[in-house]
Amino acid sequence: MQKITIKEIIDFRRKSQKSRQTFIKNLSKEKEKVTTEPGGDYWISAISSISRAFKNKNRMEITDKIDGLLQDIENTEYKRTKLMYQRNADILYNFEDYDFSSLRTGHEISFLKKPEMLSIIDILKLPVKINPHHVYTFEQEGVKYIGGLWITCKLGGYTYQELASFTEGLYKYLSKHYSQEYKISTEYCIALDASSGNKVSYSEIEQGAYVPILASTIELIKEVI
Repeated sequence: MQKITIKEIIDFRRKSQKSRQTFIKNLSKEKEKVTTEPGGDYWISAISSISRAFKNKNRMEITDKIDGLLQDIENTEYKRTKLMYQRNADILYNFEDYDFSSLRTGHEISFLKKPEMLSIIDILKLPVKINPHHVYTFEQEGVKYIGGLWITCKLGGYTYQELASFTEGLYKYLSKHYSQEYKISTEYCIALDASSGNKVSYSEIEQGAYVPILASTIELIKEVI
């Protein structure tokens, strides 16, 4: 297996003991073929709009996308496509009045580029793809900080414990690439579940609100591999 995503790690953890080996074998076969389905991420419409609203501090990004999705629903005859558009719109309805300031510091921030070559992080000798939506810097009392936001989505949503795995991954990403130059803001190292609106910061993990499961799950995967 060349790499695995946090989503796949969580999917593995949800499997029964008997089905985990089959899951990993099928996952490896899929990666040998095509890594993404035609058309891209099922939730791209909702997630990209939430990402833009966060970056631009403009909730009209949400409203405008909802209008576009409703138009798309009218313009397509395919039931599966209609359902996809509707599910994305339903997610965005919940973010029309969302307080995006809860996801970012009040200080002026500078967004950094996220080169693809930085996305693979070795965790316990397993290559894991970490793909945050935003990485940004800010200064507070003369200290240079770095923070980030990773937006994810899944039908039915993630538990807080599962969502914390995305936060762990984001923290490891920031630590590996930026910790020599910046202090990591654990308060603003956040994973957001678009399907539920729930969020987990790394500071909550540090305080013991959630028990980290990423490392233990990776160890289980390595046993199967």
